[in-house]
Amino acid sequence: MKLKIENLTKTYKNGVKAIDNLTIEIGTGMFGLLGPNGAGKSTLMRTIATLQSPDSGTITFGDINVLEDNISLRKILGYLPQSFEVYPKMSAEDLLDYFATLKGISNKSERKKLVKEVLEITNLYDVRKKYVAGYSGGMKQRFGIAQLLLNSPKLIIVDEPTAGLDPAERHRFLNVLREVGTNCTVIFSTHIVEDVKELCNEMAILNGGRILNHTTPQEATKEIEGTIWTKIIEKDDLEENMKMYNVLSRNFNPDNTLNIRVHSVNKPSEDFHAATPQLDDVYFIALKQDEPELV
Repeated sequence: MKLKIENLTKTYKNGVKAIDNLTIEIGTGMFGLLGPNGAGKSTLMRTIATLQSPDSGTITFGDINVLEDNISLRKILGYLPQSFEVYPKMSAEDLLDYFATLKGISNKSERKKLVKEVLEITNLYDVRKKYVAGYSGGMKQRFGIAQLLLNSPKLIIVDEPTAGLDPAERHRFLNVLREVGTNCTVIFSTHIVEDVKELCNEMAILNGGRILNHTTPQEATKEIEGTIWTKIIEKDDLEENMKMYNVLSRNFNPDNTLNIRVHSVNKPSEDFHAATPQLDDVYFIALKQDEPELV
């Protein structure tokens, strides 16, 4: 099943255009939606999830007209927002059983089997008796995946799920998401480039409510081969280099010098060395090209 979005627009009352005539098609597998904070990612996610309405445009998933038939989509939708609250004094097992009841699974033995299954998938079975409110950030996010799996969703939306997780929790969470995302459409919204690189077979870069680049992580880096250059500079020389070159990023070295990465079709100068393109470079190029020109 494919998700098709056509000419979608959303402007808030304060005049901010969060989605700007956006058109995109997303198929089965892990799809990374990459963009900075304020790019319109959450607005787009909430609109697809039928939590808010656009000003204009259409969304279809398979043969479902999402904007006209919210209920049909919600039956096959799994949604994990940036943050969600849980009941403070309920175990994971009891809370999932409650959610399964709300989702229409009335048979007790069927619920028990399903709850056990989603707890095992998300590696939470050993802590199923603990209160979810006492879980770590990563465990809560995995619980979020467990609850959305209760209705065997065909479309899964996860919005900034790894923000605030430590590296070990992030790794565990991504492994769970990778496992559940093989047979359905998963839209993974994030501003963390590494997440998309690790997880997604397809991606888009969003900024200002518009799609700047729709590609795959492999194709994206291949397209800029031979155009990324690097050199080491003193930190006091950064401003001068920023004026002279298209600097994408800079990182401090142990000796307090800076390593800068530059995008240029030709070698900028003799003191630059060719660098292997990274997905971060693709991201920064797209954002820099989207900056308004100074008059």
